[in-house]
Amino acid sequence: MGRYTRRFDEIGSEDLALVGGKNASLGELYRRLREAGVRVPDGFAITAEAYRAMLDAAGAWAPLREALEGLDVDDVADLAARGKRARQLIFDAGLPEELVAEIKAGYRALREEYGEDVRLAVRSSATSEDLPTASFAGQHETYLNVRGDDALLEACRRCFASLFLDRAIHYRVDQGFDHLSVALSIGVMKLVRSDIGSSGVMFSLDTESGFRDVVLLNGSYGLGENVVQGTVDPDEFMVHKPTYLAGSRAVLRRKLGTKALRMELVDDDPSRTTRNVDTPPGDRDRFCLRDDEVLELAGYACAIEAHYEMPMDMEWAKDGTDGLLYLVQARPATSVPTTTVLQRFVLDETGEVVVEGRAVGTKAVSGVARRIGGVDELSMFRPGEVLVAATTTPDWEPVMKTASGIVTDHGGRTCHAAIVARELGIPAVVGTGRATTRIETGEEVTVSCGEGDTGRVYRGRIPFHVEETAADNLPRPITKIMVNLGNPELAFTTALLPNDGVGLARREFLIGESIKAHPMALAHPELVRDPATREELARLTAGYPDGSAFFVERLSEGIGTIAAAFWPKPVVVRMSDFKTNEYATLLGGADFEPDEDNPMIGFRGASRYAHPAYRDGFALECKAMLRVREEMGLKNVVLMIPFVRRVEEAERVLQVMAESGLERDKDGLEVYAMCEIPNNVVLVDRFAQLFDGFSIGSNDLTQLTLGVDRDSEVVAFDYDERDEGVKELIRLAVEGCRRNHIHSGICGQAPSDYPDMAAFLVEIGIDSMSLNADSLVSTTWAVLDLERRLGRGAADSDANALLRELTHPGG
Repeated sequence: MGRYTRRFDEIGSEDLALVGGKNASLGELYRRLREAGVRVPDGFAITAEAYRAMLDAAGAWAPLREALEGLDVDDVADLAARGKRARQLIFDAGLPEELVAEIKAGYRALREEYGEDVRLAVRSSATSEDLPTASFAGQHETYLNVRGDDALLEACRRCFASLFLDRAIHYRVDQGFDHLSVALSIGVMKLVRSDIGSSGVMFSLDTESGFRDVVLLNGSYGLGENVVQGTVDPDEFMVHKPTYLAGSRAVLRRKLGTKALRMELVDDDPSRTTRNVDTPPGDRDRFCLRDDEVLELAGYACAIEAHYEMPMDMEWAKDGTDGLLYLVQARPATSVPTTTVLQRFVLDETGEVVVEGRAVGTKAVSGVARRIGGVDELSMFRPGEVLVAATTTPDWEPVMKTASGIVTDHGGRTCHAAIVARELGIPAVVGTGRATTRIETGEEVTVSCGEGDTGRVYRGRIPFHVEETAADNLPRPITKIMVNLGNPELAFTTALLPNDGVGLARREFLIGESIKAHPMALAHPELVRDPATREELARLTAGYPDGSAFFVERLSEGIGTIAAAFWPKPVVVRMSDFKTNEYATLLGGADFEPDEDNPMIGFRGASRYAHPAYRDGFALECKAMLRVREEMGLKNVVLMIPFVRRVEEAERVLQVMAESGLERDKDGLEVYAMCEIPNNVVLVDRFAQLFDGFSIGSNDLTQLTLGVDRDSEVVAFDYDERDEGVKELIRLAVEGCRRNHIHSGICGQAPSDYPDMAAFLVEIGIDSMSLNADSLVSTTWAVLDLERRLGRGAADSDANALLRELTHPGG
């Protein structure tokens, strides 16, 4: 294009030293990925050579070196004075005539391509930027809504000068870069009109766990700075990459953000180019992208990750004029969790929750809170304090690096505060909505991010401990060691533990915490007698066609998240097993549940599913599971029916499921039964003709074998899962499964609580044990040792010595 400029189709990844990380990536995307359907706005790069030529012509190198010599970046006043001097030197250097002519020519070409009214984005691109080890995200300036030759030239001069913003100087010192060896390139490109559309960021992995099989996407209305800076609480979407690439087209999970502000362009005020305005209530209550748009962007992410062969951090924008989606930046994702030793921060006590938001990281920390209202108050912050703010910007980073934790009112998991906290390895809770009004400077708080996607700030110092688990190099026993799981927010981190899949995915947590309402009340709100409850149901399901659609989407996304996390390992999903007293506590539940004297052996499990009183509720459960398997493509889901009393009852339930599209053996669907009633064992050969496996529920089996109410403290001394009668029934069940060539498993805690019980199960040849996550490693070690002593499997003494060292260092 010229001596100092290059069109995007003339540059690529190999031109990092010439055009900087951002422009090299944009050129690479524009040249290499358009054929894969990735849409990138056209533009041109002003090279790093132009920056050097500008300083050469002005004789500015020596004064610039003098301005920075002896700088102490921890002296805020000194940093501010020297940074201001350096920026003024560069701005005053001016642009050489040849460069001015090339910039104007590039602008003319963009007007010819997009029309005379095209607006420009002028973006910095340092030669040290967007590297796998240091992103330099947000360190330099971007100018939007630029129109006209004079405005463009002015923006370029300011962009060059931004190489020496205080925050950029500090970041280079932290990262070990020499100030004068780093040069700045500038990208000039069509501005995507997301001010009247939407925009955001996406990652080709889950940023908290490092789980590689999802695309994480955040978005809001208006220009993207609000999402990047954490000014808004954005919408969040996830797409499962393996099933997407296999042809399934479904959003795995979504979370509606408040999106309170929208950044728009300003045409009537020469002092600024953008401003924030309130988002209309109707827009706040709906997602900023349709599902098909989320899936299109997921396709972009998959193509870009495949091209670069590494996890990627991307920015996208939807143009409100043409309705098209554009990719406007891609860089390697930094601070990707890669540790093979998983740390779990566990609170030892509970306490008053002051605020909740989105968890960043998995750690916990206690400290003194310091509320900061703006940059002018940063000097009051003391190292080790918990930073509490409405939001953060790159100017705050020198102080953020000294914080023990961060709490913000606004922002999502990809906002500035989250990115910096992740890079620093400190816990953050973002998007709380009210931290700055609920937390006072000087009070002690505990920031907890180890409880799933929801981060919590507790009042006072809550004691906690750290559990460490080796996540790799564990030999696998012949007996499958699976995990019990009910909270989708823990799915990705739990999946990193050594496991053979999920032996029990409970949906009770999902229904109680995410759905909150009785399935029948959602299906038939007109039958709910209390007007206040009907109003609450209406609020709960706002934005959905009806309560049934709400239930199906929420349940399918929760179960889908668990299934995706463990894909392609089996995930055994138990249909709902609330008792009547538990169902009655759900919103609207009192209108649909009988009052029973002993709900434990009452209207529960299979007896509900084909009964007229719950049949419509069960139909919603089936519809959700059908969506998980067919629309989401997660065919690793195995369905399990609890508390099946009689063979005839099992036949009726299977018929109802088939009528709902869940036909056993169709598309590989397997259906298990819980073995928790003595009749299941007595008639094991008949039950085995109807099911593909038994999962022994030792709690209920013990209760019904010994005639002991497991909830009664009075007879607790008689409740023992290791009783000889209970063990005999388990043995007969396992033998019956083997005789009938179906799976045998157990999903109680007995194997992890009692080593002798685990030994018994291995000895009788059970196929799998499903345990809570905290006992996976220790039980795996015990089972490997048992199998070795029994002469089973390939576990040798060297493997077990390694396992013992990993799980019990020095022991």
